[in-house]
Amino acid sequence: MKRTVLLALLVALGGGALAGITSDPNAGYVPSEPSRCGGVNLLTNLASSDPVLHGRILAAALTLENGQALLWKVEREGLSPSYLFGTVHLTDSRVREISLKTRAALRSAKAVLLETSDISPETTAAALVSAARTAVYTDGRTLDRLLTKEEFRKVQETIDRAGVPAASARIYRPWMISMMLSASNCERRRIREGEPVLDMALAQEARIHGIPITGLETAEEQIRTLASVPEDQQLGMLRANLALIDETDNLMETMVQLYLERRIGAVWELQMALAETAGVPPSAFDAFRQAVIVDRNIKMYETSRSYFETGGTFMAVGALHLPGEDGLVALLRNAGYTVTPVE
Repeated sequence: MKRTVLLALLVALGGGALAGITSDPNAGYVPSEPSRCGGVNLLTNLASSDPVLHGRILAAALTLENGQALLWKVEREGLSPSYLFGTVHLTDSRVREISLKTRAALRSAKAVLLETSDISPETTAAALVSAARTAVYTDGRTLDRLLTKEEFRKVQETIDRAGVPAASARIYRPWMISMMLSASNCERRRIREGEPVLDMALAQEARIHGIPITGLETAEEQIRTLASVPEDQQLGMLRANLALIDETDNLMETMVQLYLERRIGAVWELQMALAETAGVPPSAFDAFRQAVIVDRNIKMYETSRSYFETGGTFMAVGALHLPGEDGLVALLRNAGYTVTPVE
């Protein structure tokens, strides 16, 4: 669910393993630097190519509350401090480099909460088998009848490069195709070779220090969330993805740089702008945002509430779950906690 949807998913869904879906880990891989996949910052490029749009994105991003920090301290009188941390689900070494403040916060915890406690490709594959009926058409419809010939040709070519037989494209629902397109071939290869995403690096740090890890949801639940988006919106997002099919490395590099600069508020605004340039209106993302971000914020808060009530918790979830009036920072404040940015 990435490309234009890519930006949101990489900071909203524990999808490191999901991005590795392919039958051939070597398909289409072009070696790059060992620690990253390359690309350019599309937002930076907009400053010269379309300064008006660039300014609009930055201005809108600044209005998003709680959108300029990744590590938050969560306090209530009588409890040990807890922490809330926003992740991005990439293998890039720059985002995997855990800061000293984040490392100290994690090591101080009695419990670590992650979106999923196991995002290995094996677990994801098992979840996909379990949720198979949501991934393919079983009612006689086929994807080639829902897309234009040119769009479907792009689907076939792209999944073929990812190692999935092009002939099978017609049976898949749009959300599943988007998942297959969810990362560049370089990133997919890195995942299949065992390079950990940031969430896995945090889990490893917790295990080294003997801190128990709990998953807030399962890979199967995440997949069912993707499948719950109405099909017309799935198609709209897929079309936006296909229009930007050659920008994957650039989208991922943009995501990395926005994350490192703590400009989480710009992620959604940039995604909407890119979708509009592809002819897809922002309204095509309404159900996606509700299901993948807003509804999951509430579920994550409810699942984590007992941990915060005892203090000493380190909770790490996709960074898009933190900001906004319906984000986790706001939900915790509404529950009576003092939540302050650390970095």
